[in-house]
Amino acid sequence: MAGSLPSVVDAAVIRGVDEPFALEALKLGPLGPRDVLVRIAGVGICHTDLALRGPAGQELHPVVLGHEGSGTVAATGAEVDGVAVGDSVVLSYDSCGHCARCRTGRPYFCATWFDLNSGKAESRTHATLTDATGAPVNNTWFGQSSFANYSVATAHNVVKVSPDLPLEILGPLGCGLQTGAGAVVNVLGLRPGQSLVVFGVGAVGLAAVMAARISGAGAIVAVDVVPERRELALTLGATHAVDGASPELSVQLQSITGGADFAFDTTGRSAVVATAIDALAQGGTCALAAPGEELRLPAQQIVFGRRLTGVLEGDAVPGVFIPQMIEWWQSGLFPFDKLVERFPLHEINTAVDAAASGRVVKPVLIP
Repeated sequence: MAGSLPSVVDAAVIRGVDEPFALEALKLGPLGPRDVLVRIAGVGICHTDLALRGPAGQELHPVVLGHEGSGTVAATGAEVDGVAVGDSVVLSYDSCGHCARCRTGRPYFCATWFDLNSGKAESRTHATLTDATGAPVNNTWFGQSSFANYSVATAHNVVKVSPDLPLEILGPLGCGLQTGAGAVVNVLGLRPGQSLVVFGVGAVGLAAVMAARISGAGAIVAVDVVPERRELALTLGATHAVDGASPELSVQLQSITGGADFAFDTTGRSAVVATAIDALAQGGTCALAAPGEELRLPAQQIVFGRRLTGVLEGDAVPGVFIPQMIEWWQSGLFPFDKLVERFPLHEINTAVDAAASGRVVKPVLIP
């Protein structure tokens, strides 16, 4: 092992369904051979984290959530290479690194992806966290559980970046922004002049808007029920912004695009997905970032060559795509920093409320 370990990690813990986060001092166990201990500089709040506070995450409780972390390497396990103590890193999703999909450059389809990222991580040997009573607290959410001042990440989900960057705000590049931008660039493969309609312009949707502008899209239509989000989308590259609650929504979309080449849904709502597919031209594709309920679609919507596809982390290889997004940002093409508002880690419940209400697009917690 290289580096030194803190005896205690200060982390925001969820112990029961819909309970608030509570800061606790947790004991850190020995690092596993492929562990990378990261001193967290900042961590974004994602709606997936909020969902795990509820019944969907009950089997993981007590748990440290957070999966958009960034920071500095504090220690490494015995088998870690590629990063060293003192390196600045962004954390992303975990992968095994050795299955057929990982070996062919598709870690987002890793054979053990759901085990490693769902918080169970039964296939991973890792440093554990225990509370004051000696009971374990789950710390493998997306291979990082980064709502804390230290995160136990892995050799496969840390991406080295320049120490000259504003490290505390880079974490969201590892999930939400990667998902939205990757959906446009990697999944849909949008080409210059093609049209895109984005349903829901939170962090994921706004990343898609920015990536569409970078890709040279023609019409970029932002659909949302929040006026402030629509206005923000227009400043970030949308050519049109439409109220998602409008009874004439489908007519408005058709009048703008004449039938879109692509649609991207970030809401996971069946009725919205149906509207998204209806907005497509023949041969168009709708991508889904967050299927949250059973989909019910009229049969005629998926004929005439219309396609429906899921998006998992934007089909992005973090070690390639995160540096690409940083390069876009440095060139002024991907101003994701306009989405960020900082909160101290101890104000996590205030930040959660700000995210849930829609007042803040991307809260970032600073330990």
